[in-house]
Amino acid sequence: MAAKTVYMYVPENMADWEPGYAIAELRQGNIFRPGIPRFEVRTFSLSGGPAVSMGGLRITPDMGMSGVAPSGAALLLLPGSTVWAGPGQEAVMELAKSFVAAGVPVAGICGATFALARAGILDSRPHTSNALSVLKSLCPQYKGDAFYRDEPAVSGNGVITASGLAPLEFAREILKCLDVASPETLDLWYRLNSTREPRLYFELMNLLKPVQG
Repeated sequence: MAAKTVYMYVPENMADWEPGYAIAELRQGNIFRPGIPRFEVRTFSLSGGPAVSMGGLRITPDMGMSGVAPSGAALLLLPGSTVWAGPGQEAVMELAKSFVAAGVPVAGICGATFALARAGILDSRPHTSNALSVLKSLCPQYKGDAFYRDEPAVSGNGVITASGLAPLEFAREILKCLDVASPETLDLWYRLNSTREPRLYFELMNLLKPVQG
């Protein structure tokens, strides 16, 4: 696999923790299969200007939206933010549609699922959000009830969605979609991070020895 770029949107008041597991693993490649290069994670905002996260971190993005395109990209990542509850993100959704049309995965968590629903992207594929009732109340044009899954994270036809309470499951679905780790490795990684059992760390390290050695 050639090195590819993961584009991550950085909206104002972004939920710092939601993309954390995913981008850390994609950049470090610690659990990747042999021969799979790490991904370049590039950030962008609507204008190219900085954004301040929920935790007060001032993030200076790599670019504005004009520099983002599906060509050469591996994934479009949309973290949660309070901005998704209202208007003003239509240009980002048009970008998301272009990624979906090009066969490049789009991953949205928490509030980003609201925008995906408003854009009609969730009307015909399995998905989740913070709750079906919330999705329907905030997105009256949403028509995807039959495809809603009451699960922490769901991958459906090139679109990954997750509850804001499931950043770990969100990362697992992203890593699974990009096919960078063996099922056994990814399962161990997930169980280690979700249960924090020390023995699983050693099991994972032993499993990765041939990769790292």
